[in-house]
Amino acid sequence: MKPEWELVQRARRGDEDSFAALVEQNQGRIYNLALRMVGNPDDAAELCQEAFLNAWKGLGKFQGDSSFATWLYRLTSNVCIDFLRREKRRNTLSMTVSLDDDGEAQQADLPDERFSPHLEAERREQRDLLRAGLAALSAEHRKVLILRELEGLSYGEIAQLLDLEEGTVKSRIARARLALRKYLKEHGNFFDGFSSID
Repeated sequence: MKPEWELVQRARRGDEDSFAALVEQNQGRIYNLALRMVGNPDDAAELCQEAFLNAWKGLGKFQGDSSFATWLYRLTSNVCIDFLRREKRRNTLSMTVSLDDDGEAQQADLPDERFSPHLEAERREQRDLLRAGLAALSAEHRKVLILRELEGLSYGEIAQLLDLEEGTVKSRIARARLALRKYLKEHGNFFDGFSSID
């Protein structure tokens, strides 16, 4: 496998195979980011295509100050935010973030709990409440919280990705956590001791 920088250089010269290799290396991460931001698999797939198309068109502007993957995260994040703003304007915004990963959820469940309708209903209610809480955040706060808590990026990586000061990222995340905690406490009793995003 060729190194990323070499693939980028070849792609910038119009080599479609090199760009296809870059897409293949990044498509899983990019799809997961889009899915977590918009919550709908079909929309996420479409937004991934849009992000990769923007990357292909914008390769000439890519300076290499960050990794290609980081630049792609920024493009994807931007197309998702634009999509969410359009949806909000149409007043058809449904839950915008999915926090559950089916594979991880199954691993986390104890065998005797997976088949309990009561516990499954409770988990579904918790997930719905969390989605609603994230949907209630501003786009900027939702974005930093997803990148930090779901994508596992460091404050520095988020700052680079969003072209912000690290202090700004930290304060936005702190405000987003407070707003989300407040929403969850006001709208349900499942998260009274909520601390998983501290």
